[in-house]
Amino acid sequence: MARYTGAVCRLCRREGQKLFLKGDRCYTDKCSVERRNYAPGMHGNARNKKLSEYGVQMREKQKAKRYYGVLESQFSDYFEMANKKAGMTGENLLSILETRLDNVVYRLGFAMSRAEARQLVRHGHFTVNGKKVDIPSYLVKVGDVVELKDGSRSLDKFKGALEANASRVVPKWLDMDKNNVAKVVAEPAREDIDLPIEEHLIVELYSK
Repeated sequence: MARYTGAVCRLCRREGQKLFLKGDRCYTDKCSVERRNYAPGMHGNARNKKLSEYGVQMREKQKAKRYYGVLESQFSDYFEMANKKAGMTGENLLSILETRLDNVVYRLGFAMSRAEARQLVRHGHFTVNGKKVDIPSYLVKVGDVVELKDGSRSLDKFKGALEANASRVVPKWLDMDKNNVAKVVAEPAREDIDLPIEEHLIVELYSK
């Protein structure tokens, strides 16, 4: 499966804001956006660079892709899915991205970043409705139950992650009990998605 393998801190610098792609590091003064708040490359520190309308729309799409860790073809597929659903296409798109299994694992606090969540899913640590699912792009639906595999529950890695993320608010569309068994109780609504994405710009880009 194709995936981005470059330096993720460059992605945050390119978008000019934290995308929280490196877990704990993003909350320290080692964060590259804190140290070098300009785009990477020879001309990254150039001043007064004004983006065209197309450029603004493209940057918003790139930002959304990078938040969720998906590449171009898959993102386009998600947009087509969103466009065919009833409702507002932009909100549908974000809702679909939120229901990816790797994002669900991250939202529940089992991982410090979506990239780490993706790796944990690939390694087969999670089940959906009692069956092992090792596909990060698997889309959960209302009624699905997501939990750690029995053999993974005692691992210090997960205990540490859950403890470190105890203050992270689990979205309303997910419900996790005291045994860390989670259920999808609704489709993600726009107000449940706390990412600074202007989805209407993405819709405008694909509508050209």
